[in-house]
Amino acid sequence: MENARPTGPELLRNPHLNRGSAFSLEERRALGIEGFLPPAVDTIETQAARVHAQLDALDSDLQKYLFLSDLQARNETLYFAVVMSDPATFMPLVYTPTVGEACQKFDHFFRATRGMYLPISARGRLRQILANWPQKDVRFIVVTDGERILGLGDLGVGGMGIPVGKLALYTACAGVPPALTLPVTLDVGTNNHALLEDPLYLGLRQPRVRGADYDAFIEEFVTAAQDLYPKCCLQWEDFANINAVPILARYKDRICTYNDDIQGTAAVALAGMLGALRISKQKLADQRFLFLGGGSAATGIAELISEALVLEGLTPDAACQKNWLYDVNGLFVASRTDLADFQRPFAHDAPPAASFLDAIETIRPTAIVGVSTVPKLFNQPVIEAMARINERPIIFPYSNPTSRSECTAEEAYKWSDGRAIFASGSPFPPVELGGKTFVPGQGNNVYIFPAMGMAALAAEATRITQEMFIVAAKAVAEQVSDAALASGLIYPPQRNMLAASLHTASRVAEYIFDHGFARAKRPADIAQHLASLAYKPVYPPVS
Repeated sequence: MENARPTGPELLRNPHLNRGSAFSLEERRALGIEGFLPPAVDTIETQAARVHAQLDALDSDLQKYLFLSDLQARNETLYFAVVMSDPATFMPLVYTPTVGEACQKFDHFFRATRGMYLPISARGRLRQILANWPQKDVRFIVVTDGERILGLGDLGVGGMGIPVGKLALYTACAGVPPALTLPVTLDVGTNNHALLEDPLYLGLRQPRVRGADYDAFIEEFVTAAQDLYPKCCLQWEDFANINAVPILARYKDRICTYNDDIQGTAAVALAGMLGALRISKQKLADQRFLFLGGGSAATGIAELISEALVLEGLTPDAACQKNWLYDVNGLFVASRTDLADFQRPFAHDAPPAASFLDAIETIRPTAIVGVSTVPKLFNQPVIEAMARINERPIIFPYSNPTSRSECTAEEAYKWSDGRAIFASGSPFPPVELGGKTFVPGQGNNVYIFPAMGMAALAAEATRITQEMFIVAAKAVAEQVSDAALASGLIYPPQRNMLAASLHTASRVAEYIFDHGFARAKRPADIAQHLASLAYKPVYPPVS
């Protein structure tokens, strides 16, 4: 027998069913909530206007983030009505860059709980704990262990803001129904001494568990999630390189899973490159890419670019030779002995470079991509060198949040005399230079992961493959208008994010059906099927 829907004050505390002041007078009497609300009955539009007024009165983005989090915890429909009304305005508030500060201060601002926390101290009982989640048809889990939150490092359980924010964007940007999503934080301890000494820290007070015990914990979690939610897709988020790469390798051919930091970042970078090449009128095969940073984000982008080049006819070796990486210890060259297995494919037979600038002069790249999380490394000599070598230098400082960006949009345009093709990981305002307005693109993974999720939902995908990310990248790039390209914008405008994501999702879903990765029966019209599945922020029935 199904549980009866809540009534009375309990109904007003249920974020999925609560309408607040939008309950009609008749509903208030029938549901036992008469007298708990002021007598006026609002439309959702009036409620949204009230939310906007309250947001306008707040002084900081962090305050706005906390206000919106509280709204999500009490009235989910109104929350999404507000966020989906203007994605370009609200994405920076519910996710990067604001979420970074929120994660740093998580333990001091903790309010209503959201998602599931699975500590390693509960090993052997993860399935039992995960089964406490009230929704039994979970299709998307975003999971983190909090070790590498954006560019901010180890934030322990404070990293929960990332899965919560990511899943909000699955809904707001692609229409994935929020009831099908579950944010999860795996707590294996923290090596952040400041957190361990903080009396308000909410996680396990122990160093991070490594090795076989960590791997067994991950395996138990994956097994429990697959057992409870067999149609679920697992997205790994903000794991350190030492765990992110082997976890993806271990599970990508076993379950429906992907790592957004590796594959989503790669796809949005590839989409940006394809958009940039529409401006420069060049071919992908004629480019040389130099990455500042040698972690899983850099290798993930390089791998996806290489795979796209192979599809264009290059040999795997020739494709790999197009990608060069530079980290704190210098250029990836064959003579280095400190490289991990996942980095070594991009260690070329070449002499070391004394600096990143020297690497630019030697390799003469057409594009530089920053994934170092170290700010200001794309300095004036670097940008000027790129502008001297290339008529239209591609400058992509992708590190997040804004405080970690390798350069600003203004710096890139100014130091290149307005010739840079620019995109960044966090948003920058338009730049006026020489009587022209440049609109910086934001290479945000939000162009990829919500669409990937919606495609997986529509097709009930059994796997997420590398080729799907190439399909997604091409689908994003093909949506940029000539007028947008003329202003320097190489990604679709964020104000049309839902339509853009559904277009990309349709392309990916078509690939899933065509290549035998779907559980669901192929619909006659994939785009129409996606539109019918998409969540709409309309109050659900109360009876």
